[in-house]
Amino acid sequence: MAHEAVRIGIVSISDRASSGVYEDKGLPALKDWLTKALKNDITFDARLIPDEQPAISGALIELVDAGCSLVLTTGGTGPAPRDVTPEATLAVADKVMPGFGEQMRQISLRFVPTAILSRQVAVIRGKSLIINLPGQPRAIQETLEGLRAAGGEQLVDGIFAAVPYCIDLIGGPYLETNDEVCAAFRPKAARRATS
Repeated sequence: MAHEAVRIGIVSISDRASSGVYEDKGLPALKDWLTKALKNDITFDARLIPDEQPAISGALIELVDAGCSLVLTTGGTGPAPRDVTPEATLAVADKVMPGFGEQMRQISLRFVPTAILSRQVAVIRGKSLIINLPGQPRAIQETLEGLRAAGGEQLVDGIFAAVPYCIDLIGGPYLETNDEVCAAFRPKAARRATS
């Protein structure tokens, strides 16, 4: 049985990276992690844009309209004046999914007390799930994948464990994960037999 193809939007939001002051690390980190985590054939639609609210909202709408079932952003979620990713995301939302941001902050608080300054949000627009992630590659991995003990057992679930079932519920493709990276959780009735 073939794995369903999926289109995923990845957006890195940074004034300096988008203007070439330094190399963007967000898009490669997202692409690398998703390629390891999913068994599906993935088409990536990538954007590198400055911290401008209309540009961010516009990019999110374009990606949803292009058929991206999942859109992940990185950057622009702190308290600084130029950090407007959450506002731009909420502006295009049909529904807000607060549990994703709550869990990301819980994971990050295990490392730094300033995690409470993070303002990541997640929303649904149409049949797409949009999630704001932290800006650093290591924090992206930790929040998506969760935290493991030295022996490999899961200590804290990452947010991606809930993403495939959320996408099922909003009418998107059936995402299949590589369990050694991040095991998706679905109720028994929602699971499909896969190869």
